Amino acid sequence: MENTEGLKDKIVTAIKTVYDPEIPVDVFELGLIYDINIIPPLNKVHVLMTLTTPSCPSAEQIPGEIEQVVKAVEEVSEVEIELTFEPPYTTDMMSEEAKLELGFL
Repeated sequence: MENTEGLKDKIVTAIKTVYDPEIPVDVFELGLIYDINIIPPLNKVHVLMTLTTPSCPSAEQIPGEIEQVVKAVEEVSEVEIELTFEPPYTTDMMSEEAKLELGFL
């Protein structure tokens, strides 16, 4: 279990390099990542995520960027990105850091 926790930290660090082009906050802090599931022993990664809106202009770009950065993590063998709109995204999903950055606090 410790191994997957360390890997999950690396995956989160990688995801934090992806930004919504319209918002100066990374997608993890924005709350767009709902779940990261690592399936041992091959370390296949399933990322459950959303977008700020179903009509997000970056709907093609953001999931693709997340897939690329997660695939680049050395121990990861395969990545699956699942896009969902349940539950719908709200600003309540943002981290305190993101809310502060965007002036919500």
